Amino acid sequence: MDNVQYSVVVPLYNEEEVINETYKRLKRIMDSTKESYEIIFVNDGSRDNTLELAREICKYDSNIKLISFSRNFGHQIAITAGMDYSCGKAVIVIDADLQDPPEVIIEMIEKWKEGYEVVYGKRIKREGETFFKKFTASAFYRFLNKMTDINMPVDTGDFRLIDRKVCEALKSAPEHNRYVRGLVSWVGFKQTGVEFVRQERFAGKTKYPLKKMLKLAFDAIALFSHKPLKIAAYFGSILLLMSIVFLLFTLCNGLIVGTILSLLFLLNGVILTALGVIGEYIGRIYDEVKGRPLYIISEREGFK
Repeated sequence: MDNVQYSVVVPLYNEEEVINETYKRLKRIMDSTKESYEIIFVNDGSRDNTLELAREICKYDSNIKLISFSRNFGHQIAITAGMDYSCGKAVIVIDADLQDPPEVIIEMIEKWKEGYEVVYGKRIKREGETFFKKFTASAFYRFLNKMTDINMPVDTGDFRLIDRKVCEALKSAPEHNRYVRGLVSWVGFKQTGVEFVRQERFAGKTKYPLKKMLKLAFDAIALFSHKPLKIAAYFGSILLLMSIVFLLFTLCNGLIVGTILSLLFLLNGVILTALGVIGEYIGRIYDEVKGRPLYIISEREGFK
């Protein structure tokens, strides 16, 4: 379908409780545009009944396509695969949990038709989430902006519309530890936002607990900034200078053994922290030089 106007990419991981409702709402919205579209479900190694339900939807709707991974490769990789196999003039990414309302897609399309090449969803309120979740999410976006070398809009997720030329540009960035929304900011083009209230999850559990959020945060920082390495070097230099001054002071006052031991523990802690930061960067370099594919597809449906 080379004449498809819109491609909607929906990553799926254990979404059996929501997939049918997600399909109904997306279909209603996309049908209302009166233009051609495709919805690409990307099954990211789900362990429940998600794949079977997605297959059933594909059987009865020719606008639905399905990509299924051989295992769980991660949310950002699932988004990437959907973009890789999309053919629409505009590509819309939305999660299946319905926290990002599909109805906002209409506003995004309007902005795209005005000439914007990236239209991201900006959350002005988050319903059904704990104070801790809201606080950590807000802090995450602002800390990320301070640490990285590009300007990324705060309070935004992966829910966005991108023009075909932006999608093609993203294909030239094959990083394994991906942060798609950061890459979209990095490639540039004319961008704007659409504000919306993020809804409570329709059903199921979040796929981004604190552990995954922390990994995503470091992936983003490592992908777009060398600041952690610089900070580690600054701390090392400052503590080295302090240790020399302190050592001279203790030698002059006869306080040698206990003070030296304390300094050794402090310096070893700094060294190990710095090595940990360096190790994270080296690990990501190792991932890239192995040259493995970003994902492996076990089956596809709906594609010609």
